[in-house]
Amino acid sequence: MGDPVIDARDLVHDLFPDARWALVTGSVVTAHRTAGSDLDVVVVLEENDPRAPHRDSRRFRGWPVELFVHDGQTLAHYLAKDLARRQPCMQRMVADGIPVIGDPGPWPQRCAQALAAGPPPLTAAERESLRYGLTDMLDDLVHATDPAERTVIAAATWTSVAERALALAEHWTGGGKWLLRELRDLDEEFTRRWLDAHGHPERIAALVRQVLDLHGGPLFEGYRVTGERTDDS
Repeated sequence: MGDPVIDARDLVHDLFPDARWALVTGSVVTAHRTAGSDLDVVVVLEENDPRAPHRDSRRFRGWPVELFVHDGQTLAHYLAKDLARRQPCMQRMVADGIPVIGDPGPWPQRCAQALAAGPPPLTAAERESLRYGLTDMLDDLVHATDPAERTVIAAATWTSVAERALALAEHWTGGGKWLLRELRDLDEEFTRRWLDAHGHPERIAALVRQVLDLHGGPLFEGYRVTGERTDDS
C-alpha cells in the first residue's frame, strides 16, 4: 500500500471534491500502525449538507477505509456524545489527524484541549452505580459453583473491572485496544496485574476488591435507585 496521506487526499478528492476540510487519522499515521491498519478519514462538508452525517466502509488502493462524514453541526454533536460516554474516539481522530484537504481551523486544538482536560466528573449517583455493579459482579464471581458459568462471569468481570477502574478514577476509557492503552496511561502496575489475571477468577476477584477499596468499598446495603415513571403512570 502507498502513502496514507496521499491516498487519503486522492480518495477525498474523488468522493467529496467540495469538502470544507478533511484529515487522515488513526493508527495508520502513528507508531501503532500495523499491516491491517485502516485508513481513517474525517471529512467535513458545508453546513446542512444532506450527506452528513454518515459512516462509510470501503477499500481504496488496497487500504481498508473508514470514512466519517460530517458538517460542523454534526461533528460537534458526535464530539459531545463521545465526552458524555467518556470514550473520546472522535476527539482523538480530529486532534491527531493530518489535514489532506482544506484547513480544519480550531477543531484539532479544541479536541486536544478536551482530551487534556479529561472526562466530566462523575456524579455521586454514577459513582454509586459503578461501586454497586462491581460489588454485584464480585458476589457472582466468588459464589459461582458451575465451572462454565464461572468462566463466563470471570471473563465479563475482567473487562468490566478495567472499565470501572478508569471511570472511578475519572479517566478516559475505551474499547478494545484503547481500553488497554487508557489503563496503561492510568496505572502501569495495575495494568500488568490485570493482564496477568486474565483467565484466573481468583486474581480477577482480587483486582475487583482493590478497585472497590480505593473508591469507598463494596456497596449493597442501602443502595437505592429511583425508577422512571411513564406519562400514563
